[in-house]
Amino acid sequence: MLAIDVERLQKSFRVQKNREGLGGALKDLLRREYTEVEAVKRISFQIPQGEICGYIGENGAGKSTTIKMLTGILVPTSGKVVVGGYVPFKEREKFVKNIGVVFGQRSQLWWDIGVIESFHLLRKVYRVPENDFRKRLDELVERLQLGELLNRPVRKLSLGQRMRCELVASLLHNPSILFLDEPTIGLDILVKTEIRDFLMGLNKEHGTTILLTTHDLQDIEALCSRVIMLDDGSIIYDGSLETLKSNWSKGREIQFQFAHPVKKAQMESWTEGLDIQWRPENDLTAKLWLPHSVNVSEALSRIVGATEIRDIKILETNTDEIVREIYQSEKVSS
Repeated sequence: MLAIDVERLQKSFRVQKNREGLGGALKDLLRREYTEVEAVKRISFQIPQGEICGYIGENGAGKSTTIKMLTGILVPTSGKVVVGGYVPFKEREKFVKNIGVVFGQRSQLWWDIGVIESFHLLRKVYRVPENDFRKRLDELVERLQLGELLNRPVRKLSLGQRMRCELVASLLHNPSILFLDEPTIGLDILVKTEIRDFLMGLNKEHGTTILLTTHDLQDIEALCSRVIMLDDGSIIYDGSLETLKSNWSKGREIQFQFAHPVKKAQMESWTEGLDIQWRPENDLTAKLWLPHSVNVSEALSRIVGATEIRDIKILETNTDEIVREIYQSEKVSS
């Protein structure tokens, strides 16, 4: 079953052209000129129920515009969008009962009242029965450790505390689909880890579909099996995170700690004939760089058979580097 079904979705905006200089400003007052800007360019993708999908791209790529169409905030210029069985901008009242939304830069909580009062107001907005609300709230408060925060005004919460409360607010009505737009922006590493663990548990226990936009690629690595990458309003990659890594990372590094001092010439003799590079750090530690064309097992067996090893670490290429490589490339394989 599809949670999200998008076909040739497009969104254009009419933007005023500003002419230069005082004369241009006067002309703009008398007769304005406009140009069409295509923010999202006929994109298509489907997300099955229960999947966690990362939706990534640079600023201005069209991510937020897509999310706003998927959540019914914006009406598409053309194309098809169905979320949870509903057309978002046509069937608002039924549709919103099935989705949760967290925008990292905006709050759905009331600033000057206690957190629990915001939750009660949202219960009425979503028309959640009192018993269901209590059960759901108790579960979420326990999972995110919010007990001490419930009576505090939102304005007195730290960013990390507020973001945990935002997650609860978006899930009180038990939606099957959750949209997260930069949910960990500005948070410290401990809070980020807590939120990632919570989202993973939510997906496993309740089968919640999650579409996540983020600039923090560690969020993607921790949560997402699939990545959709957007550039200038078009999808340039849609596939698994592992395929993205294997297709676009230049290789991998293996760090060795030797039991006895070893010279670079000895290291090179162990792997003679293989297209690899040794980078000694000192007499006891060295890194080995292997392209994907080289069999890791063969290289390791040669080295382990030649000398005593105290420790081995395989260092995968960072996802940030892979994404940068894709954006800089003129040709992308999906």
